[in-house]
Amino acid sequence: MAAQTPYLDLPLFPLGTVLYPGGQLPLRIFEPRYLDMVRECARTGSSFGVCLILEGEEAGAPATPAAVGTLARIIDFHNREDGLLGILTEGTQRFRVARARVRSDGLVRGDVELWPAEPSHEVPVELALLPSILERLIDSMAPHWRNAPRQLYDDAGWVGFRLAELLPLHDQERQRMLEITDPLRRLAELRDILPRFQRA
Repeated sequence: MAAQTPYLDLPLFPLGTVLYPGGQLPLRIFEPRYLDMVRECARTGSSFGVCLILEGEEAGAPATPAAVGTLARIIDFHNREDGLLGILTEGTQRFRVARARVRSDGLVRGDVELWPAEPSHEVPVELALLPSILERLIDSMAPHWRNAPRQLYDDAGWVGFRLAELLPLHDQERQRMLEITDPLRRLAELRDILPRFQRA
């Protein structure tokens, strides 16, 4: 008999954005279901899953999450000026949701299968313009990456995920970049998309 795939039971946070491995995402927490989720994660040191919303809204009735998302690890807490709880999360590992269910408090939980980390690849010569474009975007849009180690700009996976965060992609394109498992293919698709922004 073949061994069954072990699933992880994970709280899911459907959002109108895509979190990538290595990325940072600040969140404002105010709904009771998510305050409870954050407390549980803080107490146990566990992560929650961020998935793009396919149908519905971030607040109110439970939204339908995309099947592929990213684990979010809480790295900082703060009290916002509006009195709400603010958290800063970091994306770690991607996952696929096998089954999702909604608890009585409206929190979505999923049985998820974790994806392995991508293989490491250097940025090939034919895509060498992309790290330079990323560096310019970081300088104007993502100051928290300004002191990133130079060797990261040689890593195709890191460059691709950061470009997918910062370029003005459509939600479906962002989700596709998350679901691609070959970092070189992701970079090639981003290169093909770039002329659209240069014309704008």
